[in-house]
Order: sequence, then structure tokens, then C-alpha cells
Amino acid sequence: MEVEVPAVAEGSNETQKWSVAVDSENKATEFRLMSIAKPHMRAFHLSWISFFSCFVSSFAAPPLLPIIRDNLNLTATDIGNAGVASVSGAVFARVAMGTACDLVGPRLASASLILLTAPAVYCTSLINSATSYLLVRFFTGFSLATFVSTQFWMSSMFSAPVVGRANGFSGGWGNLGGGATQLIMPLVFSLVRDIGAAQFTAWRIAFFVPAFFQMLTAFSILIFGQDTPDGNFQRLKKSGQKPKDEFSKVLFHGVTNYRGWILALTYGYCFGVELTIDNIIAEYFYDRFNLKLHTAGIIAASFGLANLFSRPGGGFISDAVSKRFGMRGRLWALWLCQTFAGVLCIILGLVGSLSVSVVVMIIFSVFVQAACGMTFGIVPFVSRRSLGVISGMTGGGGNVGAVVTQLIFFKGSKFSKERGITLMGVMIIICTLPICLIYFPQWGGMFFGPSSKKVTEEDYYLGEWNSKEQEKGSHHASLKFADNSVSERGRKHNTSTRPNDEPTPTPTYV
Repeated sequence: MEVEVPAVAEGSNETQKWSVAVDSENKATEFRLMSIAKPHMRAFHLSWISFFSCFVSSFAAPPLLPIIRDNLNLTATDIGNAGVASVSGAVFARVAMGTACDLVGPRLASASLILLTAPAVYCTSLINSATSYLLVRFFTGFSLATFVSTQFWMSSMFSAPVVGRANGFSGGWGNLGGGATQLIMPLVFSLVRDIGAAQFTAWRIAFFVPAFFQMLTAFSILIFGQDTPDGNFQRLKKSGQKPKDEFSKVLFHGVTNYRGWILALTYGYCFGVELTIDNIIAEYFYDRFNLKLHTAGIIAASFGLANLFSRPGGGFISDAVSKRFGMRGRLWALWLCQTFAGVLCIILGLVGSLSVSVVVMIIFSVFVQAACGMTFGIVPFVSRRSLGVISGMTGGGGNVGAVVTQLIFFKGSKFSKERGITLMGVMIIICTLPICLIYFPQWGGMFFGPSSKKVTEEDYYLGEWNSKEQEKGSHHASLKFADNSVSERGRKHNTSTRPNDEPTPTPTYV
């Protein structure tokens, strides 16, 4: 049973009620998975369910590909091009989504994109050529940009001690759609066919299910969602509680932060690899081991379904190591996890036994998805002012990685799929190395501690605001965030003296 108790928001005469403990930004400092309390946990459930629906739609075609390719006479090149198209559209959409979240809020941004891409899912039932198949997969793939709004939303609702697990669960449970659709679409197809529809008609009718589900989640967000603990962006801006920011400056502080670009690269070889596997794995097992379509779908589903615990586990581990080792612990955990995922990917492409391949694939899925969760345990701390842009850059990097990998290894017949998987593992290891270059002057990096100049959290986050903006008070949210991110110093340093020997402001616990 949840008990609501009052908490007074800073700068407000109103008493608000929360069902969880909150900090000075009214962000939750605890994560209650089974709660649907407004606004924190309700936002969590709306975010992952909506992202789940988009994943189901984007990858609804691969599990039915053996039927679709016979109906449309698709070649290996056609299939490869469509696979690339399905993840390439979201590259720019994710960057745009991040900026949209910064400006209009995650609620309106995500619901709008979901509704705009739903018609493409419906239109899949009408395609009759390789070109139309490529186009519907391209436009449906735009919906994957809702991942950015999901992570932005969680970072706006949950505080530093639990933001890793909040992002991990929301992203991971959303990614479950990539595995669930491997089970859902063959099942829906079978039911429609058994009712009496011809095989080449049944797969078309099946696409109405993910399309309707996607639209339903968009309306749920608009009706029940809330951008921040204190309300929606539009109301907060009108009341003056949230100052209007300049698009150019939000974008500038995002794209000029090198940490965002490194995370975009490394995310391309954890989430990007996940997208690639979602596109090829059912067909890989179907062709290489001569399995039935349903059997290949079940095996392929196990890869995506590992997100039930693997990506959330990555976020949880990131938060746990941060308590003891701070940001440096988060960086080390990500590098180790993703590098080991690369080793497992190499092994997956080398083994020729069905049973061994399945076991290695499942273990590989756990590590590569955990790395995704660990990445977004770091992203919220790169920039406070340009959180959406950094989230969009990182998320877009995931899609770029998927596009590049599929173009190089899985387009046409240049490489066998098993050879492509092995080489993809090598790329994972190489592209994970730049994590070593990420350095926060107030916390340090993998190999070096904090700057000898004693840079503080305030110095880092207020550096995004010039003196005129600070005079207007535009920086207050960043100042609160700096105070609440002191935990990233780790157990050894988180009790250090604040600048000018000022005590750390006490978060509002309820």
C-alpha cells in the first residue's frame, strides 16, 4: 500500500503530495517497479509500453520474412536493403526527438511521432513490391526515436541514485518488443490463416494488430502522461516556472560536448548490434539449421526477450557501482560489459552446433543489452541543459551503428551471416575502446581521478550558462541538478566539502 505524504516544492507555497521520496527537483529518489502512482511511476509505465509498441511495429516483418519474401519475390539484396532502411530513418529522427524533448517535453514529442508513424504500419498490408516493402519499413522505423523521449522522460522523473535503473527498465522493457514480435506476429499470422484467410492474405491482415496497439499507446500518453514531476512543459513555461530556452544554445551545448559523441559511437555497437540481430536472427536460424518458421521465431525471440532483465540489470549495476566508485565505476562497468559482449559475438559466428549457438546467443544478448542499460546510466550526467540533444545523439548513434553494420556485413551475399556475425564482434571490441577517453573534471575517468583544480559539479553544469543567463535565473535547474549529482563522486568522496565550505543542500525526502 502506497502512502502519500506532503512535500513542499522549492520556491512554491503549494503543498504537493508524492508517493515516493523526492529530491530538491522533485525527482524520485526511489524506484517502485510495481507502482503506477502519478507522476513518476505512471510516466515510467507509459514510456516503456509505448516504446514496446514501436519496437513490435518496427520488427513485425522479420519473423514473417520467409512468407513475405515468397509473396513479393524478394532477393537477398532486397531484404538487406529493407533491413538497413528500417533502422536508418530513426538516425535523424532520434536527434530531432532529443531536441523536441528539450523544447516541448517528452509527452507531446513521443505521442506525436507514434501517431505519425502508425499509418506506415497499416500500409504494410498493401505493399506489392520490394520498393514498397523497403519504404514501409523505413517510415515505420522512425517510431524507434521514441526511445529518446523514453530516456529523457525517465531522466526528468528520477534522481541520480536511481536514474540508471529507471532508464534501464524503461528502455529494456521497451526493447522487449523486438523479442515479443518474434512470437506475436507468427501467432497472429497463424490465427488469421486458420480462420480461413489465404497465406499471402493472412500476413497482411496481421499487421493491423501492431498498428492499432501503437495508436492506443499514443493516446494513453496524451491522456495520462505528465512531462515532469511539477507538470507539463507548456504550463510550466506559461507560469514562468520553466524559463524558455534558445534552440541554438541547447543544440550548441549538446553537439560540442565530446562525451556525447563517444557515447553515440559506443552505443552504436551495443544497441546498434541489438537492432542488427533483431533483423537477421530469425532468418539466420531458419536458413542455417533448416528449422521451421515457428521454431526459428521462438529462438530469435529469446534474444530480444532477455531485455526483461538484462538491460534493467545493466542500469541497476551502473547505479550500484556508482554508489561505491562514482562515475568512474559506471565507465569501467560499461567498458568491461560491452567488450565481453564483443567476444561472445565472435564466438556466436564461429560455432556450428544449433544447441551451442542458442546458448551463446542468449549469453551474448544478456551482455550486449546490459551495456545498453549502462550507457544510459551515464548519459543523464553529460549535460543538464542539453539532456535531450545528448540523448538523441546517443540514441541516433545506435541506429547509425546498425546501419553501418548491416551495410558492411549483411547486405546481399558478400559475407555469409555467420561470418558477418563474427566480424561484427570484432567491431564491438574496437568501437568500445573510446570509453577510455571520457573524462569528467569533477569525477574523473577510467584511468584518472578528478581534476587537480578541484572542479565541482556546479562548475561543470553552470558552465553551460553565460553570466547574463545566470543573472536572469535560467540556471537554477542546473544548480539543483549539480547538488543532486554529488553522489557520482562515489563513497570515498561524496562527503567532500562543497565550494566555499557550504553544506550540501538537503534533498526533500518524504
